[in-house]
Amino acid sequence: MSKKILVMPGDGIGPEIVAEAVKVLNAVNKKFDLGISTDEALVGGSAYDVHGDPLPEVSLEKARAADAILFGSIGGPKWDTIERDKRPERGLLRLRSSLGLFANLRPAILFPQLASASSLKPEIVSGLDILIVRELTGGIYFGQPRGIRVENGERVGFNTDVYNESEIRRIGRVAFELAMVRDKKLLSVDKANVLEVTELWKEVITSMAAEYPEVQVSHMYVDNAAMQLVRAPKQFDVIVTGNLFGDILSDEAAMLTGSIGMLPSASLDENRKGLYEPCHGSAPDIAGQGIANPLATILSLSMLLRYSLERADVADVIEKAVEQVLEGGLRTADIWTEGCRKVGTAEMGDAVVAALG
Repeated sequence: MSKKILVMPGDGIGPEIVAEAVKVLNAVNKKFDLGISTDEALVGGSAYDVHGDPLPEVSLEKARAADAILFGSIGGPKWDTIERDKRPERGLLRLRSSLGLFANLRPAILFPQLASASSLKPEIVSGLDILIVRELTGGIYFGQPRGIRVENGERVGFNTDVYNESEIRRIGRVAFELAMVRDKKLLSVDKANVLEVTELWKEVITSMAAEYPEVQVSHMYVDNAAMQLVRAPKQFDVIVTGNLFGDILSDEAAMLTGSIGMLPSASLDENRKGLYEPCHGSAPDIAGQGIANPLATILSLSMLLRYSLERADVADVIEKAVEQVLEGGLRTADIWTEGCRKVGTAEMGDAVVAALG
């Protein structure tokens, strides 16, 4: 059966890195006769420039019709001064919300060839394999009321961090089920000693543990979790947390792997339709220079095949190809170390395609 993938390159380095992932997609599509068709749509600043909207209706309709979305990056200083609800980031938030993409999966896996590129000692991070499950459509990023108003003659900014029990239970179930197919260890991160919203979070996750007796469940305050990630990261397997904490912790975990340019992500709905994107941003300072690392986007494609298209076999082939390229000593600037060969975006993509056989 034919599957439709929507390609949304976005802004900054987005078009460059997505182009390399599409090379890989075309190669595996032909090699494994996957029957995948692709379409493309504007999102973010590039969409605003054309349509005056970071998520025009034509792009949203294409996203709804697709089986999965391969996404690049959005934003940049060019759009920092436009009205807030028209900024590129609002387009991505609306896309996630409109498609019900509530479960964000962010793996932090250290390829053995990059142990020396991590900011931590190799013995601390060697063999690292963490999966952060972040709730994506609730919490403080979406809560109401929000805004900036004048009180007593000065401006006051305010946001609302809110979760209902069903939202917590929904993301909790995803995390428990993923823990079941990994090492059966689940850490829930909260700030229940200060924030009532995360007190409820902790209560709900605790109540779910009885449904998964094989999973070892623990809880940790977010400040301690942040410290433990750099002290002894290999103690963790699956981590589940809310939108704000997940955003911060997953970027921290990225540096354990050597570069945020190595981290893919998946954002899934209840039926595993997903949006797949690298964890890094649009990096406008290097856009157009052909030096961005495309591996996080290529690994995001691997996640797309694994979760939305249910082709774990093809995902494995892509991941092995990436490892083979790294074993061969090829590095983009962000992961380069002495003794390796520095390559650009396109050369790295071509090398992965070649390694596919």
